[in-house]
Amino acid sequence: MSVEMKDSNVGAMRAAAAGASAAHARALKLDNVHAFYGKSHVLHGVTMEVRPGEIVSLLGRNGSGRSTTVKTIMGQVEGTGSIDWGGQALLGEKAYEIAHRGIGYVPENRDIFPKLTVHQNLMLGEKSGRRGKTPRWGFDDMYAMFPRLKERQHTEAGVLSGGEQQMLTLCRTLMGDPDLIMIDEPTEGLAPKIVELVAEYLKELKRRGVSVLLVEQKLAIALEISERCYVMGHGRIVFEGTPADLRANAYVRKEWLEV
Repeated sequence: MSVEMKDSNVGAMRAAAAGASAAHARALKLDNVHAFYGKSHVLHGVTMEVRPGEIVSLLGRNGSGRSTTVKTIMGQVEGTGSIDWGGQALLGEKAYEIAHRGIGYVPENRDIFPKLTVHQNLMLGEKSGRRGKTPRWGFDDMYAMFPRLKERQHTEAGVLSGGEQQMLTLCRTLMGDPDLIMIDEPTEGLAPKIVELVAEYLKELKRRGVSVLLVEQKLAIALEISERCYVMGHGRIVFEGTPADLRANAYVRKEWLEV
């Protein structure tokens, strides 16, 4: 996989490097964020940040508030407090407005268009001319990272395997050229070899200057690729630190992560 990714279009890679060094240096900062589903209070004062070009993992058991956190950032759940994206306040914005500000979101349910081909799904992800900059990603990049998608580019997405659909969902979001991509449980239900491909994909995003907020249950992949980790429990951040810090903290792992 690594060789295939390194052998992708040289011109595109040079353009990507130039794009990564351009003005994409924006941080995402949450301060005292509360979120609600109706009368149900789900997030209780969440404070965290994703720095430019950084991979951050948001860990926790099911029901801890991780998915609600990214949905609140994306404008899909009502929240209070402050969510700042490079000096822009996001709370109160519509999801499509937030997407056009440079934030991509890959939901857990692999929300593809089953009757459209792989290539057509990727086309729907394009946001040409966003903020007047040259896109860092194109079809050749997607097919270089995941050759299986190239093989099946004219196949209806609904007949793809679960792993192929996950690849397609990730790539379709990238076609919008986000500066930050939030990915909810990308390895759920995938075979170990596909999990390795997802890990390589995330590393490639970092190489191209894209920030990543990864919602994940699998500690192994999170600790391998992240620079920092947050752990959630009962709608609150209960731990913040490096992967080494988390490995050394048996109490946090046992209390908030282990089943």
